[in-house]
Amino acid sequence: MATRKVGFVDRAPSWEVLKRLADKVGPLPKRNGADARALERRFGQQGTPRVKLYRDHAAWCPYCQKVWLQLEEKKVPYHVEKINMRCYGDKPPSYVKKVPSGLLPALELDGKLYTESATIAMLLEETFPEHSPLLPPQGDPERRAAEMLMKMERQLFGAWMQWLTSNWMDGANRMAFERALGQVEKALGMTPGPFFLGGGFSLVDIIFAPFLERMVASLLYYKGYRMRNNSKWPHVERWFKAMEERPTYMGTKSDFYTHVHDLPPQLGGCASNKDSKQYQEWIDGKAWEFPLQPIVDESLEPGWPEDPREDALEAATRILENKDAIIRFALRGCGEPGARPVWAELSDPTAVSAVEYQPDFDAALRYVVLALLEGVDKVQSSEHALSLVDGGEGRRVDPVLASARYLQLRVGVPRDMSFPAARQLRAHLHWLMSRLQDA
Repeated sequence: MATRKVGFVDRAPSWEVLKRLADKVGPLPKRNGADARALERRFGQQGTPRVKLYRDHAAWCPYCQKVWLQLEEKKVPYHVEKINMRCYGDKPPSYVKKVPSGLLPALELDGKLYTESATIAMLLEETFPEHSPLLPPQGDPERRAAEMLMKMERQLFGAWMQWLTSNWMDGANRMAFERALGQVEKALGMTPGPFFLGGGFSLVDIIFAPFLERMVASLLYYKGYRMRNNSKWPHVERWFKAMEERPTYMGTKSDFYTHVHDLPPQLGGCASNKDSKQYQEWIDGKAWEFPLQPIVDESLEPGWPEDPREDALEAATRILENKDAIIRFALRGCGEPGARPVWAELSDPTAVSAVEYQPDFDAALRYVVLALLEGVDKVQSSEHALSLVDGGEGRRVDPVLASARYLQLRVGVPRDMSFPAARQLRAHLHWLMSRLQDA
């Protein structure tokens, strides 16, 4: 690719020095709850787990999230094997041999394979009744209520899909969605607590969680419709706040940006209306500009506890743990598109990385990590300040800009890190690009 005659000076500390600095700033506090990177969860129990969960690698699949959250809430020990969704590339032949349809999730219990999230949910309740039962017993009136509520979830799903994926009769589709959501609001208002059943958190909340989460993100982005902080839905808001107090749920929860870009390839497309533009600009980058606005109850994307210093440390730590792979991945941005494109816009598994620019992006990423650990202002007032140089000297700017943008757009939540950490990383990559664009 053509490069500019202006470069940047590599004064960033080495990876070894950055690792020592991170150790000095850290360690990261241990967080309870689900961990998207974990391949095994034992919950302090001995023996080989009886359960193996096959879920999607990118943490996009809502049906996988249901089973994942149920296992976490029940604290049933399990292994994980991550399988990509079709929109993210070809599935491994070994998985297609087990599940010819390739659908996710799947679960093995004592070596026997089960598919369909609803079937798996009931299987787990029946097999592990001693692990935090999440459904009332048969014959209990609450059990009948649970079954009716789970049917209501499908009705809400249908109304959401009709509105989200179509430009036709936008106003009528909005009204139909609000009628369906109104039934959910009414059901939540009939219990003394914040959850769907009077007895507290249950499988019903798990069933609703993935799609309510995706509705909030997608309807804001594509329809300009705010479900959160909306006076029409006080009990829905109360439910979200109660869910966000559960570390299990927060470990599986994604952010708006990830959802609005992972849904179109799964659903066959989403349709925007005239009210969406300002929110699309915000979700797609305005929200990543310094100074970052605090996350509060009134935020467009509320519900995330944040500590900017810890969040920046989390982002830096994730890079330090996997820097070589991250650099190769980012260099796809200045490389060649894949010979076999896939449905997901943010996925290109056969892309070819431009490895000849590895030293340039290596230097740039070290600047990002340094800024995450020490702060942009401190870096720019130090001997390590990121500065430009004329005459074709220094590290090349154009390939770094392309690689940084490629990486920024592909930081996934919760796959790579929590949302507050992802926000810090995206913002620091924005800082890097802004500095280099001055060239």
